[in-house]
Amino acid sequence: MRTKVGEIKEKEGKEVLLRGWVYRERSTKKMAFIVLRDATGTVQCTFKKDSPGFEEAKNTLVESSVEITGIVKKDERAPGGYEVMGKDFKHIHKSEKFPITEKPSESFLMDVRHLWLRSEDMRKMLKGRQATIDLLRDFFSSKDFYEVQPPITTQAGVEGGSTLFSLDYFGDTAYLTQSSQLYLEAFMTLLERVYCLAPSFRAEKSRTSKHLTEYWHLEAEMAWFKSNENIQFQEEMISHVAQGLAENHPDTLRYFKRDPETLKKVKPPFKRLSYTEAVEELQEKGSSISWGEDFGTGHEKQLTSDQEVPVTIYNYPKSIKPFYMPKDQEDGREIVLCDDILAPEGYGEIIGGSERIWKLDELLSRLEEDKMDPDAYEWYIDLRKYGSVPHSGFGLGLERMLMWMFKRSHIKETIGFPRTITRVYP
Repeated sequence: MRTKVGEIKEKEGKEVLLRGWVYRERSTKKMAFIVLRDATGTVQCTFKKDSPGFEEAKNTLVESSVEITGIVKKDERAPGGYEVMGKDFKHIHKSEKFPITEKPSESFLMDVRHLWLRSEDMRKMLKGRQATIDLLRDFFSSKDFYEVQPPITTQAGVEGGSTLFSLDYFGDTAYLTQSSQLYLEAFMTLLERVYCLAPSFRAEKSRTSKHLTEYWHLEAEMAWFKSNENIQFQEEMISHVAQGLAENHPDTLRYFKRDPETLKKVKPPFKRLSYTEAVEELQEKGSSISWGEDFGTGHEKQLTSDQEVPVTIYNYPKSIKPFYMPKDQEDGREIVLCDDILAPEGYGEIIGGSERIWKLDELLSRLEEDKMDPDAYEWYIDLRKYGSVPHSGFGLGLERMLMWMFKRSHIKETIGFPRTITRVYP
């Protein structure tokens, strides 16, 4: 029976059968050293000259798929504290010479992303990504949410037509979704609390370290939630993930040089600033920003670089936010009931949320004001005709949150096959 690498510490002194890929190899006249990897980790397998598998092990190549039989031995010098004294070595498939060598260029690694996935960095990241998704789903389940599956192709934009990818849909024009929000609002009228984790697409010609043209979007809509309840929910969700990673996956965090103790500090309520207060703070720090301007990456960095916990900014000017956000009727200025959550240490925005306009006349007025075609939103307008209720929602960029929590310098490090304005291959 096969033993996985992650199980060998339970097999000390016993013979095991391992299957995996050659991660590293080196040999001398008398010894062959194979570092074997599988989905659970890596282990060194040592073959002496008199072992049956020595010649095969000596002549293997990196990324060959192999089967190794040997005895598990405790050795404090070995990574993980154990190694396998090899007996038999069998090639399942002998690899050609692997093209990735020491010190490859970033461009080359993107060209061979399908092979670079096999690196230890990507193995750790993809497992950390899965742990994060599991924690998010656990949180929503604990709050009585239903996960739903909205469409990816649509004829209704959410954030504005300039960032839509269009396609020919059997002679009609359709778009890849920027957001599942509008469809989630439809699901919400049936199930009250809903969320989805699905890809979103933005045709933004941005080259920053935190932009992808295709990213994974966690979105939620909640009936009866007001803006403050929405903010509280978002902060609790982020804290749940941070605490869960710190408690259950400290080794993965440390691999990426993220001290788990820093994530344990992420507890609600976060520092909260109104948009106006945030502008004032930026001006005090020397920024030339004026009230009414949107925040750029530099502004977000100024607001969060010295913070250990996320910062929540709420109630932005109506002129810089989408059509579905309602005005704050208690404030004389043109501001809307919304929020952005900015990750600390300069990582910037990871969540955007708001109350939603739920009254028919207000929605029609806003569509007209923003010069948007009501016919394109006919079905969405129907939601305000039949049983509309106050509600709120938000969207979380999964890769942006992973950048912060796993201390990555570029968003492309957080996903298997990143899509940017210069990269759609492989």
